Amino acid sequence: MADLLWEQGDLTGARPLLERALATREKMLGSDHLHTALTIHSLGTVLLQQGDLTGARPLLERALETREKTLGAEHPLTAISMTNLAVVLRDQGDLAGARPLFERALAVREKKAGPEDPAANRPRYHLARLLLVSGHANEAITLGETALAAHEKVLGRNHAWTVDSARVTTDAMGAVGRTEEAKALRERYGVPSSIAFFAMNFGAKC
Repeated sequence: MADLLWEQGDLTGARPLLERALATREKMLGSDHLHTALTIHSLGTVLLQQGDLTGARPLLERALETREKTLGAEHPLTAISMTNLAVVLRDQGDLAGARPLFERALAVREKKAGPEDPAANRPRYHLARLLLVSGHANEAITLGETALAAHEKVLGRNHAWTVDSARVTTDAMGAVGRTEEAKALRERYGVPSSIAFFAMNFGAKC
């Protein structure tokens, strides 16, 4: 039921159901069981999507620890936990902590699914965003263009992941003065300029 509400965008409705499911699974299965880790991860991700980074972080750390211990560091589910935890760290300003997690997740997903798989290119997009914010715009362009090409090929031009990849690519291009290329890409994918570039350069609060 929580998954259904989550898919419908009802995070407020999904959260208490996941909290109840987690309490039951911890009691019946233990804190280190894979099913428990799944619920921990789901609850942490819901909190992340609600903007509750402080609440999401310990849950996603627990899920990653359990999945690494039970499934191994190169399992796709472990890579998902790496990615979501890295998003929290990045959004909390811990860029040094987030970067290796994104890089590890990207390596795992590419190895398991191939370089054009959407799941492999999602951490690549997130890593591009991190590099842009940390002042490495040229590296961000390379990653963003790769993710954009793969997402458009597999998911289509209008998919949310394709648009996200287009946005980070155009913002990185704008950061290095490639304004005409950035403008053309924005028109192609229908994306406005993100505030990330302006926050990076002018200290705006996002």
